[in-house]
Amino acid sequence: MATLSIHNHNRDSAGYTYVYPVISRRAGGVSVGINLNPNNACNWACIYCQVPNLVRGSAPKINLQQLESELRGFLSDAVHGDWLQNHAPEGARELQDIAFSGNGEPTSAEEFPAAVEIVGQVLQEFGLANALKIRLITNGSLISHQPVQQALESMAVMQGEVWFKLDRATVDGMTEVNQVSDNMVAVKRRLIASAKLCPTWLQTCWFAIDGVPPSPEEIAAYLDVVREVREHIQGVHLYGLARQPMQLGAERLSALPSEKLEAYADEICSLGVMVNVNP
Repeated sequence: MATLSIHNHNRDSAGYTYVYPVISRRAGGVSVGINLNPNNACNWACIYCQVPNLVRGSAPKINLQQLESELRGFLSDAVHGDWLQNHAPEGARELQDIAFSGNGEPTSAEEFPAAVEIVGQVLQEFGLANALKIRLITNGSLISHQPVQQALESMAVMQGEVWFKLDRATVDGMTEVNQVSDNMVAVKRRLIASAKLCPTWLQTCWFAIDGVPPSPEEIAAYLDVVREVREHIQGVHLYGLARQPMQLGAERLSALPSEKLEAYADEICSLGVMVNVNP
């Protein structure tokens, strides 16, 4: 296994099915990913997604015993062995979180609530329950489902948090970028529901399409949403493209200049909302 970098989030890097370590810009070090979608299936198809051979669908049946074994094995190597020294770059040799992310929407897995409990138990056994965050990185589409809500309640008890995707705030924008048809009333309702169950951040990826950044109308609509939900959320993770998208039409996408993202962040901050920027 080679040294990890922010430019490579290969899910097979550690040789496991469900567990994969990455260097996360937003987490600020080594994030231990939990991939509940090894079949590369997601109910969304974001045009900037870095998952190869992405298909529409849900997570497959999860082997919870294997997931637990893989997590124990990796944490043993990282905590008691020399994995961090051998595979993490200098300055990032610290575990930051356990993140349900992976190759699709993690909450589409029927076993998601049980997987959350397993992660909590393993962290307790390693003495890491108060040291590592449990994070859910989600498009938020299934937050209204009762099992998902129960899992978020469990995460809140474990001091976990949710990163809720909101890349565009208009119907046309979501259709173009996330390739789903939704309305912002429903999105805001799910977002607020998430925030009431577990501390929740917005995570937003902005980039140019055919050299054109998000339109002023799109930015204004996004700021309106942030203004409406700011009392509920912890803040915003605003980030750009750091890895090559793997979807059809990827050549149309390009990263925005860091100063452009910083200017957007200033607009969000003016609403009284904390913003973390990762160009």
